[in-house]
Amino acid sequence: MIVVGIFIPLFLLILGLLLVPIEIYIDTTSNQYFLQLKGLVRASLEGDTEEVIRIRLRAFFRDFYFYPLKNIGAAKPKKSKKTSVKKRTKGIPVKKIRRVLNSFKVKKLFVDIDTGNYISNAKLYPVFAFLNYYRGGFNINFEGRNQVVLFIQNRPLHIIKSFINP
Repeated sequence: MIVVGIFIPLFLLILGLLLVPIEIYIDTTSNQYFLQLKGLVRASLEGDTEEVIRIRLRAFFRDFYFYPLKNIGAAKPKKSKKTSVKKRTKGIPVKKIRRVLNSFKVKKLFVDIDTGNYISNAKLYPVFAFLNYYRGGFNINFEGRNQVVLFIQNRPLHIIKSFINP
């Protein structure tokens, strides 16, 4: 009875984590860039006055800040060179990477660009009109605005399924 009382909540927790949506949001006009597990963890990229960027991790109602560019130029201790035979490992096949990328769903895509060159804008105008016919959300302007809004969603279960299924 105790075993059932432990395994059922553990099974439900793992099942719940597999069904939690993963969201990636990029908006260049409002400078919002984040990746989140809906309701659990949110990692957002922010500008900083002292450092160039910082990562704000919000987990369990607390904020943690990381500075990824803080110690890039610091001297690293030298390692002694050892002659060893390097074993070649195979990488992940391109087909699997493609299946994982296809498991993501684009919920929102809006592109509004100006190349700064009237001729290039005019050449891109028919391409964007063709893309709008099938997808929507593409715009060429001649006013100097550049904007990209991208909202992608997936679930860990779909990612694992794309790795396993052929």
